[in-house]
Amino acid sequence: MTALGAWGGALQAVVIVAGSPLLLGLMRQVRARLEGRAGAGVVQPWRDLRKQLRKQAVTPRGTSEMFRVAPVLLVAMTLVVAVIAPFVTTSSVLPAVADLFVVVALLAHGTVVLALAGIDTGTAFGGMGASRETTILALVEPTALVAIFALSVRVGSTNLSAIVGSSLHDPARVLSPASLLAGVALAVVVVAETGRLPVDNPSTHLELTMVHEAMVLEYAGPDLALIELGSAMRLSVYLGLLANLFLPWGIATGAGVLSLLVGVAALVVKVALLGAALAFAEVFLAKVRLFRVPELLAGSFLLSILAVTSAYFLA
Repeated sequence: MTALGAWGGALQAVVIVAGSPLLLGLMRQVRARLEGRAGAGVVQPWRDLRKQLRKQAVTPRGTSEMFRVAPVLLVAMTLVVAVIAPFVTTSSVLPAVADLFVVVALLAHGTVVLALAGIDTGTAFGGMGASRETTILALVEPTALVAIFALSVRVGSTNLSAIVGSSLHDPARVLSPASLLAGVALAVVVVAETGRLPVDNPSTHLELTMVHEAMVLEYAGPDLALIELGSAMRLSVYLGLLANLFLPWGIATGAGVLSLLVGVAALVVKVALLGAALAFAEVFLAKVRLFRVPELLAGSFLLSILAVTSAYFLA
């Protein structure tokens, strides 16, 4: 553990926890403006969280401990990724844990615990949402692993800090065929994993289209606040990984105060721009049929395979 990694990990945790609801508010505000509405404001998600935290927690009869600990596990696993992954600095507080396979596994476990909680309620909606979510997860996680693995071929390591540092010192790699193919594949992964259009519509409660919302219908009060915060954090983490793996400029390489502040500013700007671009695209996209989602995800997996192939043969 280095001083840069320790300071960077602390800053990353604060920025992602505090800024994730603001990112969600920014995306909603962008959509509202494009649709001709005034919007509720960027800080509205924080107001919603404050309101939920003041309410009484309600636990459905017959549920087990899985239902009660799932929100905490979702936030905890995402927070671990926020601390160890290279968002503000290229150095990690736990270098051995900042690995491609560990990070993807932690993010996948967050989805798994929510699916188990949805099944634990014993309701039709919970089981339906869990079934759909695990189907998407089974198709998305291999794509994420293979896409980031394509970036690690030239580096010779699956450590995310090493991958980001290599791209920072050799910017030409960003425009290589492997990077471009992996970038498109990982973008589809971000859309699917965070439940955005066209895979899922986060603003609907229509039973025929719900995926994520169907799993959390039985939650209320502080538990629902934790789930909403964890979901917003996952969106920030995925967008942060997408930004730094392919556009690592601005990330701190030294332990100086100015370098860390520049790293924080660069992360905020890149994630905000990606979030605004995603919200802009959602205005012009419609949700695809559930049975067409595997075709979309299979296409992204094929792109990740092509990225690995090009990384080996065009190196």
